Amino acid sequence: MDRSDVTLERMRSFVRVAERGSLSAVAREFGAGQSTITRHLRELEDALGVALISRTTRRLALTAEGLAYYESSLRILHLVEQAGAEARDRRHAPSGTVRLSCTAALGVLHVGAIVFAFQDRYPDISVDLSLTDERVDLVREGMDLAIRLGPLADSALRLRAVGRSERRLVAAPAYLAARGRPLTPEDLAGHEGIRMTNVAGSGTLVLEGPDGGRHAVPFGGRLRVDHGLAARAAVLAERGIAPAHRWLVADCLADGRLEAVLPDYAVPSVPLSLLIVPERAAIARVRLLADHLAAGLRAVPGIAPEPATRAALAQR
Repeated sequence: MDRSDVTLERMRSFVRVAERGSLSAVAREFGAGQSTITRHLRELEDALGVALISRTTRRLALTAEGLAYYESSLRILHLVEQAGAEARDRRHAPSGTVRLSCTAALGVLHVGAIVFAFQDRYPDISVDLSLTDERVDLVREGMDLAIRLGPLADSALRLRAVGRSERRLVAAPAYLAARGRPLTPEDLAGHEGIRMTNVAGSGTLVLEGPDGGRHAVPFGGRLRVDHGLAARAAVLAERGIAPAHRWLVADCLADGRLEAVLPDYAVPSVPLSLLIVPERAAIARVRLLADHLAAGLRAVPGIAPEPATRAALAQR
């Protein structure tokens, strides 16, 4: 076997195994048998004359040669895909698949409709929408971009700020009628609070007052959930008071199923961002979806512009 046997198919199999650390996971992703992926790796290593992956009974790990080859392979595969996409775009409408990760509640309530509108406009582009509240590794999971709520750690991914997600305290009218309406932040101590298990420090609620002051008050209750839609259902079921993103409950506030609690006080907003895998950012279909998502998300109730963006708009 010579170097002409270094095919793109074998290189893709190697790159995904290096990223996912699992032959079976890559086989499922490619719709192939695990034996096929194993053969691709063996043939690639034979063609190169070096071991790329060390195998034990419990894990796969890149050798030093494998790590260097992985980094080079990423650049090559990116150039190949970009060249193909550019050639197709010159002759045809954009096509192919974009893989998008999004927090679950936002995806169900709003992002799905944004994606539907995108596909109506670009019918040849497929979208794989993965809904999860876990911070997945985009490269390892083969994603192109992600919608993220909250502060982000430093990352090699490309960050695109969309805006800030505004939050409010809400409760069902029947709950407030039975338990009384809080008049000050300190009154919350006598109420049932619905908290998120995946939000650090949820036992203390920080509120911003009408004068700009911040109030940190204890916030407890008998129910904790790990999903935004579960929190919404609990508030509607009159289980207590919850801090909620406006986009999560805007329809319930509009039709009276929920009411704002302490309306002069706001829960601090959180950033809403798009994360894009740098190697995928120049691909037309990824860029088009990122632009469409940014515009669509800014039209969602409760998504406010970043302060700098708001100031720039005011000067126009």
